[in-house]
Amino acid sequence: MQTLAKSWWLLLLCGILEVIYCGMNFFMLRPDGTLAVRTFVSRRSTIVDMGILALGAGLCVIAAAIWNSRKTSAWILALNGIALSVLGLIFMFWTGPLSFRTIALLFAAMAITAGAYELRIARTARWPWIAAGIVSFAFAAAFLSFASRSIELANSPKATFIWMGSYFAFSAACMFILSAKTEPKTLAAV
Repeated sequence: MQTLAKSWWLLLLCGILEVIYCGMNFFMLRPDGTLAVRTFVSRRSTIVDMGILALGAGLCVIAAAIWNSRKTSAWILALNGIALSVLGLIFMFWTGPLSFRTIALLFAAMAITAGAYELRIARTARWPWIAAGIVSFAFAAAFLSFASRSIELANSPKATFIWMGSYFAFSAACMFILSAKTEPKTLAAV
C-alpha cells in the first residue's frame, strides 16, 4: 500500500471525477430544473462533458502510475488509466454513431485491469481488495458478455446508463478507499 503514498491525492481526485461521471450517467436535468433518472442523451455536450470527466480521471490514474513507476504493479494501474482515457477521448471526439459494444469492451478493459490491480494489492492488504477484485472481474465478465452479445441488453439506453453508472460508482468507491489507505497520515495504521 505504501507504493502509492506519493500520489494518494491523484486517486482521490480520480474518485471524485468518477462520482460526478456516475451522477451524469444516472441523472439528468429536466427543463424545469428537477433531477430525473436518465433514459437518453439529448445533447452532444452531455457526452462531451462525460468524456472530459473520464479523460480527467484516466489521466489522474496514469499520473499516479507514472509517479510510482518503480513498483512492479504500477503498469497495471497505468493500463486502467489508459482504458479510462480512451473512453473519455471517444466520448469527446467521436461524432458518428457509436455502438455500446465498443464502450462495453472499454469498460471490460477497465474492470479487468482494476481487478488485476486490486488482487495484486490484496497480497499485503487483504480486505477489501479480494472482494473488490472479484467484483471488478464480475463487471468485466458482464461487459464482455454485452460486447459479445452473449447477454442482450434491452434496447433501452436506461439499462446502458445503469450499467455504466454502476461500474463508475464501484470504481469511485475503490479509488476513495485506495486513496484513504495510502494517504500519508494513515500509512502508519495500515
